[in-house]
Amino acid sequence: MAAKLKVAVLGATGYSGLELTRLLLRHPQLEKPALLRRSEDSANGKGHVNLADIFPALSGNGSYPLEPLSWSSLKQKGVELLFLATPHEVSRALVPEAVAQGIRVVDLSGAWRLKQDQHRAIYGFKDADAVTAAELTQKAVYGLPELNSDQIPDATVVANPGCYATTVILALAPLLKSGLVDRERGIIADSKSGVSGAGKEPSSRTHFVSVADNLSAYAVFTHRHLGEIAEQLQLSTNEVTFTPHLLPIPRGILSTIYVHLKQPLQAAKIETCYRDFYKGKPFVRVFANPKLPEIQFSLNTNYCDLGFCLAPDGERLVIISCEDNLIKGAAGQAVQNMNLMYGWSEEEGLL
Repeated sequence: MAAKLKVAVLGATGYSGLELTRLLLRHPQLEKPALLRRSEDSANGKGHVNLADIFPALSGNGSYPLEPLSWSSLKQKGVELLFLATPHEVSRALVPEAVAQGIRVVDLSGAWRLKQDQHRAIYGFKDADAVTAAELTQKAVYGLPELNSDQIPDATVVANPGCYATTVILALAPLLKSGLVDRERGIIADSKSGVSGAGKEPSSRTHFVSVADNLSAYAVFTHRHLGEIAEQLQLSTNEVTFTPHLLPIPRGILSTIYVHLKQPLQAAKIETCYRDFYKGKPFVRVFANPKLPEIQFSLNTNYCDLGFCLAPDGERLVIISCEDNLIKGAAGQAVQNMNLMYGWSEEEGLL
């Protein structure tokens, strides 16, 4: 029997990190993952010794020790793959160190997603070694399996996509690749996410009194995922108006995308376009027209659900795209990328 892969997770104490840990623990091709904490967290009084101390739901199912991050210890354990569920600037600093140690990385942050300087500028990274960072930026593969499954297997660094970006890119890619969209008339992406999409660290915007019985827009024209959407779809940011909103629910994303078509089409043509594009892609479900996805259909799964409505004139199209932001939008997609990196079925450990 082949030896099981040894992996590690840094950032298991966050929402996406917890979901990732749960998926890795049940993955048949893996040993129990090593769970890591940064030494800075211990110095600041944030160091926990057991993940179950933070998430009591794990209690009674064994021990989940959080070990200090040590490259020598990871090498000694035989860890081949490191998952980073860490803040953007932390991932930006750690990935070059991991690669230098011969460890592959799946990074759930936005640190390595963007190739173009004007899009990456929003993060304000100050790289200690600008030359190495520039090289890794170009080598990192954008980890959207439905678009980049040919590049992911050989990647050293996989940049896991953003949650909003995943829903918008998957909704638009078939239409744009087929040349059906009238780009001159603009594309509107109106996206709504549950509060977990903002991360575990609380803020005035994500407090219960701000979110409950409310719906709010934020980061209009300035959200980090706009650059991802533009780069992956080969659009300019002037061609896409992307507006994120905060829903008073724990998790889930619904994106409504509005486009004009170059010429009138029948709904059957649109549906065929989607089904042909995603044939053999197990985690995109195309709904038969006129049925539309809802957030509840994809919760706790790694599916992105797509559906559409075509106006009577045949030229105006509305696409609905739904996913669980913590699974297909983060942890599940990270596992899907790992499966491709090691030659396993994309569905391994995800169904």
